[in-house]
Amino acid sequence: MTLDQILLMRHELLLIITAVIVVVIELFTERDNKSVIIPSVVFLFLLVTLAGFLPIDTGKLFGGSYQTSDMIILMKNSLNIGVLIVLIQSAGWLKHSFGNFDNAGGYYFIVIASLIGMQYMISAGDFLIFYIGLELATIPIAALAASEKMKRKSSEAGIKLILSAALSSGILLFGISILYATNGSLFFSSISADNLNSNLQVLAFIFIFTGVAFKISIVPFHLWTADVYEGAPINISSYLSSISKASAIFILVILLFTVFRSLLPVWNTVLYFTAIITMTIGNLFAIRQKNLKRFLAFSSIAQAGFVPLGIIGGTQLGVASVIYFLLIYIFSNLGAFGVVSAISNATGKENMDDYDGLYKTNPRLSLVMMLSLFSLAGIPPVAGFFGKFFLFTAAAVQGYYVLVFIAVVNATISLYYYLLIVKAMFINKNESPIETIVNDNYTRAGLFICVLGILFIGFAGVIFEFIESVSKGIS
Repeated sequence: MTLDQILLMRHELLLIITAVIVVVIELFTERDNKSVIIPSVVFLFLLVTLAGFLPIDTGKLFGGSYQTSDMIILMKNSLNIGVLIVLIQSAGWLKHSFGNFDNAGGYYFIVIASLIGMQYMISAGDFLIFYIGLELATIPIAALAASEKMKRKSSEAGIKLILSAALSSGILLFGISILYATNGSLFFSSISADNLNSNLQVLAFIFIFTGVAFKISIVPFHLWTADVYEGAPINISSYLSSISKASAIFILVILLFTVFRSLLPVWNTVLYFTAIITMTIGNLFAIRQKNLKRFLAFSSIAQAGFVPLGIIGGTQLGVASVIYFLLIYIFSNLGAFGVVSAISNATGKENMDDYDGLYKTNPRLSLVMMLSLFSLAGIPPVAGFFGKFFLFTAAAVQGYYVLVFIAVVNATISLYYYLLIVKAMFINKNESPIETIVNDNYTRAGLFICVLGILFIGFAGVIFEFIESVSKGIS
């Protein structure tokens, strides 16, 4: 194997090297000096993220088990940007929860290990690598969800996450086994070369879609989401809501447009109805929530319901719209979770009523939260508006006018409950609002990056043009 071939796995290799360096730093750093781990890891990961944008060849390895393309590289870079924000925002939580950053090295190692699994999953050329990557991405996060050992809800979140992951993996494996039995191959290219049309192959698709739908929290496979998000540490909830969800959607797009391309009429129907149910159920339950982590959990479910609008119809414009929407969603969702994390670390308050009068004492946090919520709601001129606009356009071009209408109605409903938080921060009276919070530089940096993405990605038309150009490479 030549160096050029090895470098096809640049993203994964850089992450593996980073994970090893994190372990070395953890082992050889004195306990009183553990705080150096955070800037070291953030700097290393920043280099990894920047290196991902360097030009590189595309191709396949191991007989096609591993593959990379311009679109896959773009997906990986999007995940790297999101994880960089999560790592930066986690500094305050690590200090607050454990003191002296004792567990910083272990936390960063597990997050990076999970990301390695996501990267391999996205680059999979067969179902074996896909499944291994999926498990590597999921199991470490279940451990982090239960990392706050003194809190019963944290342990409960870890148990629920691992049990849900095990159930979804079993369903997924059953679908893969059926597909292998009918095609005699695990390779995406070999399966897609056949014209999938038998009932068994349709059943295999349904099982595989169900397994991935668990990871995305598509209704009715969403029941674990709110409890896990509420019980897990906020930074883990933000990771699950943004990075884990985005990676699952990326691989779903790849599977639908390659392996199951010949079943387009089938998965169009499935996506049509799951989109309606997911948007509606997510919105209706979000309205009822008072705990902000549960609120953002149902918000993320509703947001997942908009994604099928881009996938349905199987167009290249739709693929570009989905990737563009997810990039914006990562910045918007991490911005909202970042504010909730900063306030929770400082005060322990996580309910919507606690935010009454927040603008008086914490105007900057209030403004960041408002921009993030506006972006999630799709209010112009922030980036979320453009993300939803392109999704709606992709569906409308294919003639799905009823679906677009239902999506617009749901977007209007979501605007109502997002504005409830804005109203609490800026309008509601409170005799004893949350005291002024002095955030550390890491929290400020993480929120600043999110705000930049929310404000400028929508106006940078070159970004969508670039995404649209590389999405043409999907086979």
